[in-house]
Amino acid sequence: MVMHMVQSSNVDAVGYEGTTLRVQFRSGATYDYLDVPANVYSQLVGGQSPGSYLASFIKPNFEAKRVD
Repeated sequence: MVMHMVQSSNVDAVGYEGTTLRVQFRSGATYDYLDVPANVYSQLVGGQSPGSYLASFIKPNFEAKRVD
């Protein structure tokens, strides 16, 4: 999956393929969020605060799996 750097204090990079959103955190942890619609990904990368959007909208609404 192609990852794109974002400006965030918590998130390093994000990628999107099919309906899977991959988030690489500055801590080094990486998570896949499942069944994420394309418009949600667009709002994540197009907003002023990807970390805030992730915390308030994506984390509570989509299943996450840690990527090893």
